[in-house]
Amino acid sequence: MARLIDPSLEKLSFIMAEMGDMVIESISLAIDSYLDGTNTMDKVLALSDSIRSKYYEVEDLTFDMLLKFQPVADDFRLIRSSTEISYAFSRFGRYAYDITQVRDLFGDVSECTNASLIESTKKVKHMIKEAVMSFAELDVRKAIKIREDEKVIDQIYKDRLPKLIESNNTKCALAEALLLRYLERIGDHAVFMSDAINYIVTGKHRPSEARIASHTKSD
Repeated sequence: MARLIDPSLEKLSFIMAEMGDMVIESISLAIDSYLDGTNTMDKVLALSDSIRSKYYEVEDLTFDMLLKFQPVADDFRLIRSSTEISYAFSRFGRYAYDITQVRDLFGDVSECTNASLIESTKKVKHMIKEAVMSFAELDVRKAIKIREDEKVIDQIYKDRLPKLIESNNTKCALAEALLLRYLERIGDHAVFMSDAINYIVTGKHRPSEARIASHTKSD
């Protein structure tokens, strides 16, 4: 039997799915435009603004549900965490726009060695997709793997930064340092999102292995 809160929960899920799709598109556009030397600033800005608008929409909807339905247990955790996750989505959009600004400021960077960036961006794209999917499916096991990916991005950042400081090519060093920093911050927000998904499913932001196992979906 359908509950009074169910239509609002379905609307919330729909908005969050829309935001997830826009986040994946904006991050991919921004990263690819930097590496390929194309300008997607206006398109990424429009996506970032749309994501931000939907974040406010989620805030209004969740506040309305809390007042009208006074949800408890699973519903409450989903509603509360949706606000946190939608904020993470809005930060993803903003970082995507920041990346396009780096490309616009520094211009052609084809002379630069981008091996570390390519490795880091590949991992970030994977993390974002996994974060969006793990929320859509409420798959706690998939969410846990995001933390492992984030450690790789952190390590690339820590290993590469000392080498950039010693570089003789100031332009390439500055551009790469900015990009790596943005990617590292995107990784942090993906982990924040992973913690929120853990909370929705298990009731804990950092659940024990036993708790994870008890909430893991069987194949």
